[in-house]
Amino acid sequence: MSASQPTTGVNGHTNGVSSHAEPYVVQETALGDARPVRIICVGAGASGLNLAHRIDQYMRNTELVLYEKNPEVGGTWYENRYPGCACDIPSHNYQFTWEPNPDWTTFYSKAPEILEYFKMVARKHDLYKYIKLQHRVVEARWDDSESVWRLKVENLATKDVFEDWGHFMITASGVLNNWRWPNIPGLHSFQGQLVHSANWDPAVDWRGKRVAVLGCGSSGVQIVPTIQPDVAHLTTFIRTPTWITAGFAQSKAGPGGSNFAFSDEQKKKFRDDPQAYLQYRKDVEQELNVRFKFIIKDSPEQAEAVKFSIKEMTQKLGEDSPLLPYLVPSFAVGCRRPTPGNGYLEALTKDNVRVATDPIAEVVPEGIRLTTGEVVPVDIFICATGFDISFRPRYPVYGVNGAALSEQWKDRAKAYLSLAIPNFPNHFMFLGPSSPVGHGSILPIAEHATKYMLRMIYKAQTQDIKSVEVTQDAVDDFNEHTDVYMTRTAWSTPCRSWFKNGTLDGPIVALHPGSRLHWFHMLDEPRYEDYIWKRRHANRFSYLGNGFSTKEAPGKDTTLYFEDTEKDYDFLKV
Repeated sequence: MSASQPTTGVNGHTNGVSSHAEPYVVQETALGDARPVRIICVGAGASGLNLAHRIDQYMRNTELVLYEKNPEVGGTWYENRYPGCACDIPSHNYQFTWEPNPDWTTFYSKAPEILEYFKMVARKHDLYKYIKLQHRVVEARWDDSESVWRLKVENLATKDVFEDWGHFMITASGVLNNWRWPNIPGLHSFQGQLVHSANWDPAVDWRGKRVAVLGCGSSGVQIVPTIQPDVAHLTTFIRTPTWITAGFAQSKAGPGGSNFAFSDEQKKKFRDDPQAYLQYRKDVEQELNVRFKFIIKDSPEQAEAVKFSIKEMTQKLGEDSPLLPYLVPSFAVGCRRPTPGNGYLEALTKDNVRVATDPIAEVVPEGIRLTTGEVVPVDIFICATGFDISFRPRYPVYGVNGAALSEQWKDRAKAYLSLAIPNFPNHFMFLGPSSPVGHGSILPIAEHATKYMLRMIYKAQTQDIKSVEVTQDAVDDFNEHTDVYMTRTAWSTPCRSWFKNGTLDGPIVALHPGSRLHWFHMLDEPRYEDYIWKRRHANRFSYLGNGFSTKEAPGKDTTLYFEDTEKDYDFLKV
């Protein structure tokens, strides 16, 4: 059933809100009836697809639209196409729990295969029916009089801008998608090919060319070993050292943490024995989850991680390498996201590679001028310099009384459990400030966030709630706890990291103050008391309706409470 445009209700009150001065009338609905709601989701990457699937599976009386600016689903895996682009999370754990794929080609998958997985998911589960591709949201504004979000959307194919609305708005546009150029004088005076890793031009041909790569985050360490064998000369500029160390689930990877291809026999076993495949995935996930211990900066696990990483980097670069002082960090392992970087350090030792350790002064038409005065001639300049992680939206978002989210987050983005924002009712977000994005695979994170959001929406549907908004006090308390907790972590040591939006010692905006399991556990039971709930009707018990329950509808087992009574107490067993 589709939700209809909100109208002025009976008695002349918007959305049917009445006052206690008027006679109370019992609603002719059963307890548990879900009123129609319309949900708009921005983004059809992993989070948006999971949301669509779970709404399709479980929600009643819900109309859903996903607006996706790209011509295809997949989010970051559609947008990132640079040479060597791959995931550093093992393939079998970078997938939805509800759609396991036993046929991954390699232990760490490349971007095209991951994109195909998401497209397959959308096709198999008929999710395209909810998705409008090549549609970009250009404005979102909360209408308090009607308790709905009003959006302006551009059809990128026709350039037409139209209006849409929803009772709830879900932001699923991701955290690493607003790429930015580095702030270098003269950057756009360069007369060769200038390209950003996150906006890759497939026409770029690096074979036989003089190439420069700026950046040694995850993109840079994948690009360098991929193009190194084919370039005439490669100069890589490293502004900040980074730990090139063991990948996730190291014990399951190839020799020395390398990637490997699954054999036909392994794939067949995964297909034919779902229980064995599940156990394999659980073993890998267990390794991902126990890694959090080394993030505590003074822990034995951190000390062991430093020792192991120094040994690994020294072996790959060489005991006497002059690069060691420039590449081995002084900050804690984990301050920046540890990068496996298969083949990266080895590539830096090749004859056609130079690691430039002098800072860049400016970019000139023919290349890159160092602070020493030397000009490095370059044909192609690749900037693997990351993203804007301020969390400020790429389009205007206005909340209660016209509050602008970009202004509210001008100095720092603060959210509630990474999911909700004061002054922005009926709005939830995936991977917002203080989410566990540095802790492992984001897909289980998206799944848990979805469960939380749908519980909140379902409560609004079934308890006559017109709007729900997190309180400022709750956000302040959560961020106070976060800031104090972060002082005990490796993330707080002095390094430039996207966790801090590129600052050296700024607040750790991006990460959750705890482990993945800590975040999952935190979301098990929503703290409804941290929200402002506004009712559609003055009487808070109007949702009790006509005295009947949806649990006694025709065909329902009205004696279900005789069975599985012990499960009612599972919440006490944690």
